[in-house]
Amino acid sequence: MTMVARDTPVVASRTQLSTALGDEVVILGLNDEVYYGLDGAGARMWNLLQTPRTIGELVELLSAEFEVTRERLESDLQALLDVLLEKGLVAPADPSGA
Repeated sequence: MTMVARDTPVVASRTQLSTALGDEVVILGLNDEVYYGLDGAGARMWNLLQTPRTIGELVELLSAEFEVTRERLESDLQALLDVLLEKGLVAPADPSGA
């Protein structure tokens, strides 16, 4: 499994479609045609990933909103981002901004 480096900006990929349904986010992976759902901190993270962010930036933003230790938050974010990267739902941000 590929690991997202802590200082590598990632962003929601172009090979997905997503929408908010109440407090959840539903994502359709265009590569595998599978629906994925996120809620709580995962849904908030997804909203933040509409612009490129590093794990460090996500931890800073989410730790102010959710009652969880920074270590646990970073660990959980790393695991979730690795799965989303593997599924093609997030990608490293293009440094050129294209």
